[in-house]
Amino acid sequence: MDEGQQPQGPQEPLGPHELQGSQKTQGAQETRGLQEPQESRGPDEHQGPHKPQDPHDPAAAPPAPLAGFTVGVTAARRADELAALLGRRGAAVLHAPALRIVPLADDSDLRAATEDLVERPPDTVVATTAIGFRGWLGAADGWGLGEPLLDRLRGAEVLARGPKVKGAIRAAGLTEAWSPPGESLAEVLDRLLAEGVEGRRIAVQLHGEPLPDLMAALRAGGAEVVGVPVYRWLPPADIGPLDRLLDATVSRGLDALTFTSAPAAVSLLERAERRGLLPELLGALREDVLPVCVGPVTAGPLRARGVDTVEPERFRLGPLVQVLCAQLPARKPVLPVAGRRVQIRGHAVLVDDDLRPVPPAGMSLLRALARRPGWVVARSELLRALPGSGRDEHAVESAVARLRTALGAPELIRTVVKRGYRLALDPAPEPAPADG
Repeated sequence: MDEGQQPQGPQEPLGPHELQGSQKTQGAQETRGLQEPQESRGPDEHQGPHKPQDPHDPAAAPPAPLAGFTVGVTAARRADELAALLGRRGAAVLHAPALRIVPLADDSDLRAATEDLVERPPDTVVATTAIGFRGWLGAADGWGLGEPLLDRLRGAEVLARGPKVKGAIRAAGLTEAWSPPGESLAEVLDRLLAEGVEGRRIAVQLHGEPLPDLMAALRAGGAEVVGVPVYRWLPPADIGPLDRLLDATVSRGLDALTFTSAPAAVSLLERAERRGLLPELLGALREDVLPVCVGPVTAGPLRARGVDTVEPERFRLGPLVQVLCAQLPARKPVLPVAGRRVQIRGHAVLVDDDLRPVPPAGMSLLRALARRPGWVVARSELLRALPGSGRDEHAVESAVARLRTALGAPELIRTVVKRGYRLALDPAPEPAPADG
């Protein structure tokens, strides 16, 4: 994954390199090794084995599972909660809402649907989200339709998609008839179709998207379906943060990108297409940036574009973060280098259990070396990996010196005289001799 520029802006959360503070590293003296026939020794090569940390020392605690990784957040709602969950697990978070929500009281479509249901009561109501259901009742109150709407809902079969909306239904003094164990609308649809929907008037609370498959299936079964657009998604009023998030994704400046609603995924895809970056965005999400969705409905627009996503078993923010904690570290191999365990993360390197922040140029060099660990990489090739380095190969020597200092273990990178540099990969252990 090549390090790209991190998007910045006065209203954006600090990017991963900004989070590292303003401490400057000093380049270690590059060893020329003129008397060495093969390789030069790093400055600390004769210091003996690395002293293990005291397990009773609080500083020896292993880093958080997402430390060193950068995660993008596209959510408009509950973004602060998701960012806090990620931050507590060590991630650097880049947030840009891909959507904004139309205020309920200003939505003429919702009022028209509410008046229609008050005039002609539904037989069944499908409630999909707690915030949407509460917002619907609150907006109806503002229009003077609160009590008439509740009266119609008391006479209807109310199906709750999950436990949160079930709580909102009960808080309104209503009782749900059923809630699917898997918390999915597919289960709700299966139940309704199994019971038979011909001639029934069914109200479906939409949650920011039209749910065309569900609505079409109910209508095909003979039902009269009324969509209740409790809130509508629109593009963000300030498109700048979303563009910066898109640029960070395309440049592989993110390790993962999270989605908590299908409209957010659609909005990002549409913005990428408008800017001519859709192929680059899809390539990044297919190859290097892990797309994590809260559930299969949210993943739908991405999967339709050929992007494989990961989702938690339970469609909640907590399990989504748990998936990230399991998936991101597992995608980065741990290399045995100079007697250490080295894992290259998004904007930092884990050396044993010590997380070492590394500037973008150093990460570019390290990734170039790690593509062929143990093999010599020529200075010319490393020069091409350095962003904006020009043609002077001395820039490589300076960048390697700074990288060694940032890693805190100069022996990890060996100088090979007149050839280049290599990652000092430990030799594989020889297989035990067979008995006999």
